[in-house]
Amino acid sequence: MKRFAYINRRAPYGTIYALEMLENVLVASAFEQDVSVIFIDDGVYQLTKEQNTEAIGHKNFSPTFKALTDYDVDKIFVERCSLTERGLEADDLIIDVTLLDSNELKTVIQQQDVLINA
Repeated sequence: MKRFAYINRRAPYGTIYALEMLENVLVASAFEQDVSVIFIDDGVYQLTKEQNTEAIGHKNFSPTFKALTDYDVDKIFVERCSLTERGLEADDLIIDVTLLDSNELKTVIQQQDVLINA
């Protein structure tokens, strides 16, 4: 079994990257891979509660993150600094995550076999 880390750096809307990454995470976990999901930079916005996408004409896919635990994806990491820089806290997120500082995150990334970055 390989260890896959999916690194989410982009805001949830405006490109297809965030939704595609979520779909890839679900597929990898369905094939029983060891999956970690990492949110840094504007990627932390993918997890914010009460996203209203009506004005931009996109479906809000953030509730799908709640399904990660159903797929045995329990290694969900958020860079603490990325949250703080955006005025967010763990309570602002739709799911429970593990907050890591930059050095801890670096260690997690170094332990992976495959990195997928978007």
